[in-house]
This record gives sequence, structure tokens and C-alpha cells, in this order.
Amino acid sequence: MKTVAPLILLLACAAPALADGPLLSVTGPDTARDYDLAALEAFAPARFTTSTIWTEAPAEFTGVPLRRILADAGITEGTVLATAINDYAVRIPLDEITDDHPIVAYRVDGRTLSVRDKGPLWIVYPYDSDPDLRSEVVYSRSIWQLDRLAVAE
Repeated sequence: MKTVAPLILLLACAAPALADGPLLSVTGPDTARDYDLAALEAFAPARFTTSTIWTEAPAEFTGVPLRRILADAGITEGTVLATAINDYAVRIPLDEITDDHPIVAYRVDGRTLSVRDKGPLWIVYPYDSDPDLRSEVVYSRSIWQLDRLAVAE
């Protein structure tokens, strides 16, 4: 139990830093960009309500279509490597990203996502809209605590 207290203190201290600084770093072929919450909110928001295998009930997710963020950073082809705070990473082929989904969600049911609640950013698909989106491949790409996107090598 003694080792848990320092970890809780560390997370509590890190939470404000995550909220005030960049939430997402995106590295493209010729550019690197950081996005804080205000920068993400400056994109036209995308919203949908869907159930997930990680939540108890359907929820409304608000965020930015992943394709818009990638295009803003100059990433238009190949495969993107999406990486979480804990360095968990997934590969998402750009030709499997649509204009509508997935989104990089920064709110669930109107609340900004915290690290404790899979935030600050979570790649989410409208799972209820299409049976093809309820697959192990898509679920594996639904990375939470997202903080980095880059062209995969």
C-alpha cells in the first residue's frame, strides 16, 4: 500500500499539467504540431452517441475527426501510429479513416475527459452505426489516453 500513495500523488500533480499544456503532438512528414484543448476545440466539432464495450451505457462523444487533425499536420497517406500516455501504440491505415470517423474525443456527455476516464483524448468510432465497426480490429484502434500521432515507419 505504501507504493500506491506516491503514484496517486504523481497522477494528481500531473493532471493540471495535462490540462494546461499540449494534449496531442502530431508529427507529419514535414511538420510537427502540438494541440492543446483550445486548438482542438477550434476545429468544427464532431458529435455522436454510441455504446462502447468500455462504458456502461451509450454516451455522447465530442471531438475532432481524426482525418482533419492528420490533414492539418500534413499527413495524407500511409499509416498513422497512435500512442498513449503509457506508450501503448496502435497502427491505423489512413485509407481506413473516413471524414466522419474515428474522432479524437475530448468530451464525453459534455465533460472534458480526465486521465482517469480514458482521457485526455480517446479515439472513438460510432460503433452502433455499423456492425463492421464492432470488430476486434476497430476496438484495438480505439486507443484512450492518446497523446501522440505520427506517420508509422
